Amino acid sequence: MGYFSKFLGISAALMLMSATVVGAAEKDPLKPRVPADQMGDAKAMKNPVASTPESIAKGKALFEGKGTCFNCHGKEGKGDGPAGAILDPSPRDFTNCKFHKKRKDGELFWVIKNGSAGTGMVSLIPAAINEEEAWNIINYERSFCKGE
Repeated sequence: MGYFSKFLGISAALMLMSATVVGAAEKDPLKPRVPADQMGDAKAMKNPVASTPESIAKGKALFEGKGTCFNCHGKEGKGDGPAGAILDPSPRDFTNCKFHKKRKDGELFWVIKNGSAGTGMVSLIPAAINEEEAWNIINYERSFCKGE
């Protein structure tokens, strides 16, 4: 009976872990989060902060600090942060290069400023960061894409 109890315990733990991993998958990573009636304005917004090593470093510090982005998106931007584990849909995976090719900087800014209905993404401007800081974070988020 001891062996059977251990087997059941291990099986239950494995099922729970696999359900967590499956449940954490981002649903439709290419789906825009900006409402259709605001998409044109969002796409037209240009990032006023040049993507330089300095801007990316500032964005990283904000992403991992004051902006608290890492809590949901994870330190490596994979959408696997500790707070993100309970969200449905899970947070964006910024390592997905297809996502970056599909989204304009203005769309990312819009989501940081307004949040995203139906997700755990809340408005961060002006509650946590200012607009310039958001643009630096976007430059950093873009750096997670390493190819494709």
